[in-house]
Amino acid sequence: MAILNEVTIAIAVIIVFFLPLLPNKKLRYYSCSVCFGIVLSLIGMALLPLGILRPRNILNLKFGANIVRYYTKILGIEWTLRRGDILKKDRGAVIVANHQYFLDILGMLNIWDVMDKCTGISKKEILYYFPYGPLTWLGGIVFIDRKDPKSAMNKLESAVRDLLDKKAKLWIFPEGTRNKKEKVLLPFKKGAFTVAISTQAPIIPVVYSPYSFIDSVNKTFSRGKMVISVLEPISTEGLTLDDVDSLKEKTYKLMSDEFEKLQKEVKSLQQTELNRNNS
Repeated sequence: MAILNEVTIAIAVIIVFFLPLLPNKKLRYYSCSVCFGIVLSLIGMALLPLGILRPRNILNLKFGANIVRYYTKILGIEWTLRRGDILKKDRGAVIVANHQYFLDILGMLNIWDVMDKCTGISKKEILYYFPYGPLTWLGGIVFIDRKDPKSAMNKLESAVRDLLDKKAKLWIFPEGTRNKKEKVLLPFKKGAFTVAISTQAPIIPVVYSPYSFIDSVNKTFSRGKMVISVLEPISTEGLTLDDVDSLKEKTYKLMSDEFEKLQKEVKSLQQTELNRNNS
């Protein structure tokens, strides 16, 4: 049995570290998400004793992130953080970010050291996915029941108040799901803005550039560069729940404009690289 377990682990390691290195872009497209999931599980299991010793401690997530982020080099993604000083400030806040691929999580892991004290939210069903669910619970992830909005909001408000006391941040994807359109941001849901106003927590908008090196139509995954752009915090001080819609619209406009700028920047860089290759 011990030998079988060692063989299983060896196979998992080979899959995780060698498949993403293959030049075949289609194979990389289908394998990277699986490999990344295996990496999270393997490292999570290795850190299980730490989680048990200090359960529900969000610093467990930072410790794990500092290890997993090096997987970026294997996947061939280069992350650039702009205005990281905003995230670095020691304060409680609600971070809202656009959501395109599972790789957004890897982006979070790459800047977790800058954010320091931070956690995220997840639907409660994930809690039962072993080993990922229990491991993220030990790391302080906030699980909510999307089928019960009132209960979810109460839990979020309680979590944010606790995080504010600890000068920690809560990361939320306000689109609510991955944006498969990729050209424009999906409409934002109210949850993040309602909880920010209820707790008077500032909102920090974070915008991921488009994943120009991933072609979801032709199912190819190349190596590439990503930008994570942090915008100026938006104060909720003095706002009431009557201001939720206007706050949501203001944040959406700022993030949408930044996403468009990043789109143009990516296209310009692609054209420059294409011209260089053709010359």
